[in-house]
Formats: sequence, C-alpha cells, structure tokens
Amino acid sequence: MTTESPGPEALEAIEDQRYPIGPFQRPQSTMVEERLSAIATLAELPTQLRNAVDPLEGSRLDTPYRDGGWTVRQLVHHVADSHMNAYVRFRLALTADSPTIVPYDEAAWAELEDSKAPIEWSLSLIESLHARWVMMLQPLTAAQWQRAYRHPTDGTITVELATLLYAWHSRHHVAHITRLCARNKW
Repeated sequence: MTTESPGPEALEAIEDQRYPIGPFQRPQSTMVEERLSAIATLAELPTQLRNAVDPLEGSRLDTPYRDGGWTVRQLVHHVADSHMNAYVRFRLALTADSPTIVPYDEAAWAELEDSKAPIEWSLSLIESLHARWVMMLQPLTAAQWQRAYRHPTDGTITVELATLLYAWHSRHHVAHITRLCARNKW
C-alpha cells in the first residue's frame, strides 16, 4: 500500500496554518526602532488577543487552530505560560550573570487540567504580565539589552533577541486565531 504525500499546494497550506506570519527569523543585528516596535507589540498583545478571541465562545474555543494543533483555549493558556516563563527569564538575565534557564515541555503543559480553564483567567494574567514586562523593558540601557540567559539547547539568548522573539510569538499566535476565524467565517 502506498500513501501519497501531500502536493506542494497542500504543504504550503499546512505551513501557512502552522506559521501564519512565517517562522521567526533571527536578525544579524537590531536597530533601536526594532526594539521599540517589539516592545509596542508586547504592549498591544493583551488587546490583540482579546480581539482575536472575542467572536469565540463555547465549542469554538475548543476548536484546533489547525489539524493536529492546539485548541484556541489551549493556545491562549499557552501564551500565558510561555510569556510568564519569558518574563522570569528576562528578570534572571537582567539580575544574574548569564544564568542557565530551565526549559519546559510546552506540549505537556498544554495537556494539564488547567488548560481547560476559562480563557479569561489567562487573558487577565496576560494583561498584568505584559504591563509589567513593558515597564521593565522601556528604560533598559544598551548594556542591559545585551545581557543574556543560556538555554540548554538554544544557546545564549540576549534580552534584545528574546524581546524580538516574543514579539514574533505574540503576532504568531494571534494570527493562528484570526486565520481560524477567517477560514470558518466566524
């Protein structure tokens, strides 16, 4: 029995659903404007995320954003989990000398019982967390932007690079939800 592989158009659609704004591109260098834009994205995420989930309720929240992907509910809780971890990593990088952080299994966290909780819990958490995160980032000096933490598999990550990464992460997951809504005409 042979199984046909998906054609190029099907593969492109799968990748578009997986990476609706494209994969994160690590920059060679960063301009001050890019840092400011990333901070603005982090500041806007709570509103953007609320607006994305606003048309959803009931079973729509438990709809996967793509085949084999998390549900919208799990996705919202994942953003809270991920950004809480990031916030702590930033604080460690700013107050310790290149600390090694502890990674976590995102997929396993998404299966824990609290991933079934009302999304409002995570939306409220994200609002407060991002307010503090943005407040922490805005006055950083050039030297502080270059402080770093060590990820056991990803290597050294500066505060600057991590800020760009989590701005991308914010846009990436909002796009998962808005594209799901558009595909389903919700």
